[in-house]
Amino acid sequence: MGQYLDTYKQSLNDASKFWLQQAKDVQWTRFPTVGVNTENSPFNTWFADGEINACYNALDHHVANGRAEQAAIVYDSPVTQTQRTLSYAQLLDEVSRFAGVLKNLGVSKGDRVLIYMPMVPDAVVAVLATARLGAVHSVVFGGFAAKELAVRIDDSTPKVIVAASCGIEPSRLVEYKPLLDEAIDVAEHKVAHTVILQREQCQASMIDGRDHDWASAMQSATPADCVPVKSTDPLYILYTSGTTGQPKGVVRDTGGSVVSLKWSMKAVYDTDPGDVYWAASDIGWVVGHSYIIYGPLFQGCTTILYEGKPVGTPDAGAYWRVIEEHQVKVLFTAPTAFRAIKKDDPSGALIKDYDLSSFKTLFLAGERCDPDTLSWAQEQLQRPVIDHWWQTETGWAICANCMGLETLPVKAGSPTVPVPGYALDVLDDSGTPMARGEIGSLVIKLPLPPGTFPNLWNAPDRYLSSYFHRFDGYYDTGDAGYIDDDGYVYVMARTDDVINVAGHRLSTGAMEEVLAGHPDVAECAVLGVADELKGQLPLGLVILNGGCERDHDDIAAELVARVREHIGPVAAFRSVAVVARLPKTRSGKILRATIRSMADRVAWKMPATIEDPAVLDEIQQALSALGYAGDADA
Repeated sequence: MGQYLDTYKQSLNDASKFWLQQAKDVQWTRFPTVGVNTENSPFNTWFADGEINACYNALDHHVANGRAEQAAIVYDSPVTQTQRTLSYAQLLDEVSRFAGVLKNLGVSKGDRVLIYMPMVPDAVVAVLATARLGAVHSVVFGGFAAKELAVRIDDSTPKVIVAASCGIEPSRLVEYKPLLDEAIDVAEHKVAHTVILQREQCQASMIDGRDHDWASAMQSATPADCVPVKSTDPLYILYTSGTTGQPKGVVRDTGGSVVSLKWSMKAVYDTDPGDVYWAASDIGWVVGHSYIIYGPLFQGCTTILYEGKPVGTPDAGAYWRVIEEHQVKVLFTAPTAFRAIKKDDPSGALIKDYDLSSFKTLFLAGERCDPDTLSWAQEQLQRPVIDHWWQTETGWAICANCMGLETLPVKAGSPTVPVPGYALDVLDDSGTPMARGEIGSLVIKLPLPPGTFPNLWNAPDRYLSSYFHRFDGYYDTGDAGYIDDDGYVYVMARTDDVINVAGHRLSTGAMEEVLAGHPDVAECAVLGVADELKGQLPLGLVILNGGCERDHDDIAAELVARVREHIGPVAAFRSVAVVARLPKTRSGKILRATIRSMADRVAWKMPATIEDPAVLDEIQQALSALGYAGDADA
């Protein structure tokens, strides 16, 4: 660990000096002299006396410095059978004009603009135009239910809402406008103006005086210039689910975001200006903010905007087609995407149909990458497969194999080591550091590095209680894991997924590793369910590989035996069911808490982020067959 370790030590020994040095690599209207201010910790600030504009760093700077004709965005939409490329100059023109549209509707520095759109270039235009004016964008995943959208409207109080007429799924069209209209009706905060992008697949009805047509407004718009803001001014609000049912508005500051994301594009992902970078996510999630829009454009890369799925649009070769056609160097996606590809194409036959010579590195994040998925990807692609760990709250990687600093050996099940800037530790419930190899709460010593969240929107008390009350001087990630003797970090589960079986603390992630290692298993989830005798017992749900026709009872028996062999009888693993699907969020995370509530027969709320609510009926049947899941109010 030569260059990595040197860089890591520098970032912790003098954080302000280290990050002020990185700040020289971005464009400021007033360069900061102050690194981190910890006087009001944990409400720490970065580069407080600096002034900057994120849109200028993403577009204007590159156009002025030789990248005007380079592709900024490549839009690839298998669901509409269309592609479109926008150069940096073209994107700057559209963003400047749409900033003029927003300005004409009264948007100015500090105002909020809510964006409710699918994966189309206009969504990126809306985001960057908002930032251009020094306003604050809040992207809500297109197709969110009206009630959930209304909650976000009331919390962020936007001056303008930008939406599309519809989103397009492989098997259906989702009309956004009726959902938006209902949300505006329900919300207490009344929005005076909306801008509606009419997609040809669905023409939305418009309300005179309130709704403005995107195309018409753009024709008459006067381009707007960049408005400098303080480094500490918010760039955006991104809502993440909260345990209370009230979503948490994660705030991202401007200066810290530009510096950290620009730095990470080289240090973590090893990308250079001109490279083609693809984050196969959605702009409604943090990955989309950081690595579809801002990070690649800050670095002068070409970013891929993909409106499709890993399978089904049209098949499990979809990712390989995109890589070949657009000469992608780096792909960043979720492990669940690769599990879906592996399920449909277990032998990787479709990979051989494409020329992947441009492709250098695969990065996985969003959910724990089990060793079986990692090894399958390594074997099929014959390229570095890098698991890395981060959160909506942090905005960029906490742990990673930093490919632009030094390539470290990969250890299956580990996102490698802490990224420079993150002082990671493992504590027990009393706040005492754990020995190497022992599972505890993964925490980060304050101050957090630039680009992480400095607060929650209008909820400082909740910021303190949700993240900082358990361990004084630390950010509580909510994840459990351990650090091995080589300093490698293992993220095993959310803290509430470390289960207590008759007094033994056991990781559901470790059990999932065992199940995933079975040759017939494509994907799995293990969760702890209530038991009167032992406190909790593990429950397993597995999806089988495509083409597997073996008896399900035989497979279940083999899985029970595997857990007994690898974890031990102490796990008391006896309940496992084969299911066709697992309930997931639209970003691919398995809804373990919802399944656990169903199994424990306690009231649960339909998750706003669920991809397909119908799958819960299938899970209910599987749980009932195992003796769980009676009638509980949903």
